[in-house]
Order: sequence, then C-alpha cells, then structure tokens
Amino acid sequence: MVISLDQQQIQQVEEICANRGVRLTPQRRMVFQLICASKKASTAYELLEDLKKTEPQAKPPTVYRALDFLLEQGFIHRVESTNSFISCCIGNAHKHFSHLLICDVCGNVTEVQDDHLVSLLSKNAEQHGIHIANHVIESHGVCQTCCAKTKD
Repeated sequence: MVISLDQQQIQQVEEICANRGVRLTPQRRMVFQLICASKKASTAYELLEDLKKTEPQAKPPTVYRALDFLLEQGFIHRVESTNSFISCCIGNAHKHFSHLLICDVCGNVTEVQDDHLVSLLSKNAEQHGIHIANHVIESHGVCQTCCAKTKD
C-alpha cells in the first residue's frame, strides 16, 4: 500500500523533529502517513492492520510507541470519545487547543481552531480558579454530506 502524502507536510514534520532533536523513524513516519491519509479517525488496531500491509512483522507495541511519539510531538490528536487518532491541522509549530467536529454516521473528523472559544473557556476557568493545562472539546453530530444522503 503506497500512501501519497503531501511531501511538504512530511518535510515540515521532519524539520520539526530535527529541531527538537527527536527521530522520525520509518515506523513513526508510516503511522503518521496512515493517519493523514484518512479523514476519519483511526484506531490503533486499524493502523496496525494497515501497517502490516507493508510491514508484516509489525506488532501492537510498534503502533502504540509511534502514536505516543506523534502525540507527544503534537503531530496528531487523540479523539477521546472513540479512542482514535487524527492528524493535527496545523502541523504543530506550537501547542494549541482545538475543537473536533465528529460525524457519527461516516466518522469524518474536522479539527477547528477558534481563538474566541479558547478565550471564553480560559475566562470561565479563571473565574473558578482553574488554570487550563489541557482540554478536549468534541462535538458529535451528522455532517452535511451524510444529512444530504438521508434526504435522498
């Protein structure tokens, strides 16, 4: 299985890794490419099955270690409600908060950046004496494409 991924995106990830002094191993790269190739969030076992097509010896720890690395570096996000993973829409030049819009019919996930929403959350937390270190905002519903299909 050959995955076509924007070479510029891979180059950006490689440069970030080099600047941080971490390695984007072939397995990490492949898991990242698999995640980027799908609009849907991928589970670790789905990624393992896809990875086995090119690396038959791949085992669950290979995928879990790659996912841990990619999460730590901010190249992907975990979709908490489905325990699955999507690529980060900004290639992680810096840590950020995002809002995930999830279609419960087709499984597509869209990452949205909304500074106003983040500001409002921070303000609410501050009023209650909480410093936000991390948050997960996931909204589930039905996307326009799936809504249109049900009207047919």
